Amino acid sequence: MPGRFIPVAEPALAGNERKYVLDCLDTNWVSSRGQYIDRFERAFAEFCGASHAVSCTNGTVALHLALLALGIKPGDEIIVPTLTFVATANAAMYCGATPVFVDIEPATWNIDPARIEERITPRTRAIIVVHLYGHAVDMDAVMAIARKHKLYVIEDAAEATGATYKGKVVGSMGDLSTFSFFGNKVISTGEGGMVTTNDPAIAALVRQLKEQGMDPNRRYWFPLVGYNYRMTNIEAAIGLAQLEMIDWHMARRIELAAWYREELEGQPGLSWQVVQPWARHVYQFVTVVVDPSLGVERADIIAHMHTRGVEGRPVVFPMHELPPFAGLAQGQTFPHAEHVSRHGINLPTSASLTRDEVKRVCESLLERLAPVSTAR
Repeated sequence: MPGRFIPVAEPALAGNERKYVLDCLDTNWVSSRGQYIDRFERAFAEFCGASHAVSCTNGTVALHLALLALGIKPGDEIIVPTLTFVATANAAMYCGATPVFVDIEPATWNIDPARIEERITPRTRAIIVVHLYGHAVDMDAVMAIARKHKLYVIEDAAEATGATYKGKVVGSMGDLSTFSFFGNKVISTGEGGMVTTNDPAIAALVRQLKEQGMDPNRRYWFPLVGYNYRMTNIEAAIGLAQLEMIDWHMARRIELAAWYREELEGQPGLSWQVVQPWARHVYQFVTVVVDPSLGVERADIIAHMHTRGVEGRPVVFPMHELPPFAGLAQGQTFPHAEHVSRHGINLPTSASLTRDEVKRVCESLLERLAPVSTAR
């Protein structure tokens, strides 16, 4: 088997990560205090065009903090795209709220604004949009609906650091935005998350909630129930180093996606997330959908890729199919989300991949399709 095993995702540590982490160790600032926390938060807010950024433990925590800061409570309903990672819906459940699912657009695979209003009820408090795999949601359409119905909007940008909508970087258009820095994201801190907002009062509340609810002006006085949702200085040091090279990370992923399309051009039965002219897609994953008419099972394709030293992964299950949310979508249909979920394959996507490795990935995919294509 030629070359190394190619995982579906891995961080690219190509900047000052080692230097900054060693500085944390040398100065003993290894916990949730230190200069890198402040530096990372300030730099990230500036990058997103937001007034405030608050670091936290991970992207799921960021969503939970955002909902808590908006006062989401039991009995409330939160509009959520059904095609998303489970954390988006789980965060609503943490607050006792009910996620209400909406199908996706067939082109971008993001929440379909045309389907949102039919799911709004008197109990609806917020819309969570997910910039899936790094492609921005049609934010103008969503914000117009939110203003009409007086709803909050949270941007779940876990997979989309650096993505743009009509020239605006995601993370500054909703009431709050949340990010993940897990190892498979555009930039990584290992684990870690961020909440951004333009509202100083909301930012202050998010910060207090993540600090166990402690009064910022009165040490060890806790006027509300909070959480230990803090990022470490070491994680922030890695994040700052990654953010310093964000243009490189984005450019490499965009280049990677172009290579995949070139290698797979002309292969029948394959489709992609359509990049809209107003979007900069930053490709947390390059994902291909295999048309079922080809007569080959996705599981067989992924298994064959693995024998060739390449990892592929299925797209996530839609939320409405998962047991914790059973019964929440009775009478609703989600054909577009189900199609992408059942037939989509996440291909290896990392800023460190070479052109030859992308070629290997595509060859492993095409080998399994070739007998089928020939038979047709």
